[in-house]
Amino acid sequence: MAKRVVIVGAGPSGVLLAHYLLRRDEHYDVEIYERRSDPQTVPFSCARTFPLVLNQRGMTALSKVEGILEAVKAVSLESTGSLNHQKEGKTQFLPRQKPILILDRRRLVVTLLKMLTKQYNSDRLKIHFDHQCKQVDFEAKTVIFENTAVNSTGEVTVDYDLLIGADGARSRIRDEFLSTDQFELEKKDIPSAYKPIFLPAESAASLKAGYVHTWRGSNGISAILVHDIDGLMSGTINFPRENNPIVNLSTKEQVWQFFREHFLEIAQLLPESEVEAFLNRPISTILTIRCNRYHHGDSVLLIGDAAHATSPSLGQGCNAAFEDVALFDELLDEYSNNIAEALKQFTLRRKPDAHALVEISDYAFPLSGKLLFLEFFIRLRIAQIMHKVFPKYFSPSLFQLVSETTVPYSEILNSHKGWISRVKQANEKFLKRQR
Repeated sequence: MAKRVVIVGAGPSGVLLAHYLLRRDEHYDVEIYERRSDPQTVPFSCARTFPLVLNQRGMTALSKVEGILEAVKAVSLESTGSLNHQKEGKTQFLPRQKPILILDRRRLVVTLLKMLTKQYNSDRLKIHFDHQCKQVDFEAKTVIFENTAVNSTGEVTVDYDLLIGADGARSRIRDEFLSTDQFELEKKDIPSAYKPIFLPAESAASLKAGYVHTWRGSNGISAILVHDIDGLMSGTINFPRENNPIVNLSTKEQVWQFFREHFLEIAQLLPESEVEAFLNRPISTILTIRCNRYHHGDSVLLIGDAAHATSPSLGQGCNAAFEDVALFDELLDEYSNNIAEALKQFTLRRKPDAHALVEISDYAFPLSGKLLFLEFFIRLRIAQIMHKVFPKYFSPSLFQLVSETTVPYSEILNSHKGWISRVKQANEKFLKRQR
């Protein structure tokens, strides 16, 4: 008899996990519950979210289900490197040995959903949007959802054999773990905050497509912009969370002045409509998560940001979440669909890498300091060149290992402890001065 799997969260990792489970010879029936509305029903132009980067880790996980990687590539833009824009108008190019894919998060989710619903009918797959998780009972193995849609039917109680928390950094499923024995959780807001920024296609055309564009202002302020397949550009303006220069901007002229001072090249491309929109957008913060376990008993699992939310500085959030899905699938194979053993092993095998990823993402980049940032670029280029010429004797750079290989994050952290430690000390000193 098929096991009933309830997935809370219809983000990229939750939907990909449904693909993996449903292909397992009818061992599992899947129900997905998502608090937001169906992203397929909203015109893309009205619901842009934020760009995601898929590297070798994410693409490897996608490639294990027939047709998915090809479908995702069809709605993505391939990037072969980064362009760091300097104040003098010069650019510094950082090439990639292996290209990455850039696409809007919503576009990725829609692509995965369309393939899922096309392949599986309602006998084995049910998807419920506008359903917010209200209550979980691990002992009874039930979840209560509230239907928040117009003319809704109220609350619904759902039984499960396996419950998956794929509901993000502020996971309702993970909250229930706090009432269980010996569960440890560390929540931490990263020192930086951000505001999204968008450039229309006519403005974005002057910046080369196929590259990640970055700028560094003063006092820990930075910007990142990437093209989408439709020609638009999207990204973020990043700044220190404390004593930040954004919070006091109250007029369009002040926004203009901020961009002229820190990012003149972007200022010259901004239409007035985006300046006004930027002014009115809320400041966003990012929560990082570390847990001492990702499962409870024989029937509950956390994946993705619910288990190990991390700084977006390395673009690893979605990639790490897709790795979670692939690992759980491998464990189901290894333990012949013994869910209890697969859950236990998931925590044992994933925790060292998940904790390492949080550390690497927090301290791979210096927040300030020209000399340290110059050293960062020199280290990166030397490692790239030496590895290319003498691959047997020189390791790839930290950033190549993270994005162009599937080397475990814990191994990467162990081999780059010296650099991570130096950046951590420098960043902590910088943040102390900002207070």
